[in-house]
Amino acid sequence: MIYYTTAQEGDIRVHRNVTDWGIRDNFLTGRVQYWYNQHHQGIGSTKILSNLRKDPAVTEQVTLKQVKRIMSKLGIRCQVRQKKHSRIKQQEQYLQDNVLNQRFSVNQPNRVWLADSTELTYGVNGQYKVRLSGALDLYGRHLIAHKLSETETSKAKVQVFQRAFNFAGDVHPVVHTDRGSACTSGTFNNFLAQHEVTRSMSRPGMPYDNAPMERWWNEFKLRWIDRHAKPVTYKELVALVEEGINYFNQLDCSPARNDLTPAEYWNEAV
Repeated sequence: MIYYTTAQEGDIRVHRNVTDWGIRDNFLTGRVQYWYNQHHQGIGSTKILSNLRKDPAVTEQVTLKQVKRIMSKLGIRCQVRQKKHSRIKQQEQYLQDNVLNQRFSVNQPNRVWLADSTELTYGVNGQYKVRLSGALDLYGRHLIAHKLSETETSKAKVQVFQRAFNFAGDVHPVVHTDRGSACTSGTFNNFLAQHEVTRSMSRPGMPYDNAPMERWWNEFKLRWIDRHAKPVTYKELVALVEEGINYFNQLDCSPARNDLTPAEYWNEAV
């Protein structure tokens, strides 16, 4: 137990003591704040806990309840994604081409790949727009390939998946996409046929059929793009995107992946 004594002439002497628990709590508070800041103040209690478990400075067991209490004390929290609601009511029907059918749990890499694109902007006033296309392995939510292009075209989709196959090798996953013109084009589907994949498509008006990919884009924008200065030039945008994808693949550990990053989780299984 450590004692602190403060006194000045004419003052009443005051004794304050700091317990061992207080010392540990102050230390843990500092580590929570550190990891929260390291991840651009964009992670919540579960991911902070994952980082604390891998933190060599933290030698004692930490619980999620402790992390939540300290976050409350510090007044910090992660921004919560707003749930998207489909504007079209789901019908009780099974479409033959929706092979995935919202089965988002896989136990090995390269079983299911999801594809989609999202819009990004740059320029002084954000006046320029580009599309970021990506291929996501459901196993560990690892973004295995991506490409920036002016518009979403079948050529861009082919290039993304060529990079994905170059990365993963001779694999034959289920490839799930939306029904956009690029994904329904003969060019794109003939390319996939050469790799003997199983095709799957979301039903019209049902974004939840591709929910993990939608969520990946949402978190990429919320936790990365929105927390950095707006890129003025295309070169700055490219650098920001590359750095962000590296962060989510290589640094973003999660308890859902046994406190591993997507790349660590994916590489551990291949």
